Amino acid sequence: MRVLGLTGSIGMGKSTTAKLFVEAGVPVYDADATVHMVYENEAVPLIEAAFPGTTADGKVDRTKLSPLVVHDTDAMKKLESIVHPLLARHHKKFLDEAEASGAPIAVVDVPLLFETGGDKRVDGIVVVSTDAKTQRERILARDGMTEDKLDAILARQLPDAEKRKRADFVVDTSHGIEPVRARIAEILVEAAKLPRRRP
Repeated sequence: MRVLGLTGSIGMGKSTTAKLFVEAGVPVYDADATVHMVYENEAVPLIEAAFPGTTADGKVDRTKLSPLVVHDTDAMKKLESIVHPLLARHHKKFLDEAEASGAPIAVVDVPLLFETGGDKRVDGIVVVSTDAKTQRERILARDGMTEDKLDAILARQLPDAEKRKRADFVVDTSHGIEPVRARIAEILVEAAKLPRRRP
């Protein structure tokens, strides 16, 4: 089985692309959804012990946790030391199940794939992209989004041009769904021939 890392900056159309991989019958691991899940399950007592008062109703309250870690590198490291091992277990379980199902390709959807070193744990990289104007329009149309917030998010992400350079496959979402669907079909054929890179 070959594992593809799916990534792309905010507003590029990555979620839609992930859905189209699922539609094509490919198992897809959603890193963000897994974080939400552990924040409502096994991470709760651990995070409460490390950051008292940040959980409520049996789940992590992100509005209370976020201000404690967002500008504090040590606190962020502490949080990551709790959450990352839990995520690694879910990730491994997903890959084991995908492999056992006989899937030739599995996709891991990780927004910060390059930024977290996830690109070293996959066999190929799919970067979802569009032009900067379309990207800004899509993001600023979201509830509660401002120019300042958008600039802060983009500052934490590797620039799109750099992602495209490091990609094995680029999916351009500027022209609607059908070209993306066609591109995914091509990627699935080509990805099956990739050499295995992950450890």
